[in-house]
Amino acid sequence: MDIPGSIVRSWRARATEESAGHYVAFFDRLRVQLAQIAGFRGALVMTRVEDRDLVEISVLTFWDSMEAVTAFASPDVERAVVEPEARELLLSYDNLVRHYTIASR
Repeated sequence: MDIPGSIVRSWRARATEESAGHYVAFFDRLRVQLAQIAGFRGALVMTRVEDRDLVEISVLTFWDSMEAVTAFASPDVERAVVEPEARELLLSYDNLVRHYTIASR
């Protein structure tokens, strides 16, 4: 798998099974807007059933640099950017994100 970018931004949320599907569809629309940001290199949205109707959603976005992340998430790059439409779909979500530097491909 070719992994683009140098920085990975990681975020998690929880939703019902139905709402998780709607969130994935929402993110697919949002991806078009993210693609307009210089330094954005793609994203993965992963889901995992935790307990019956509870689904964990994990989002990884790939960036060329922390400067590109700052252009997206400024002024506080550690704070999660959660659009109002997404907030309505989610039961809970992380307010903070984690950033990783890709050390090996």
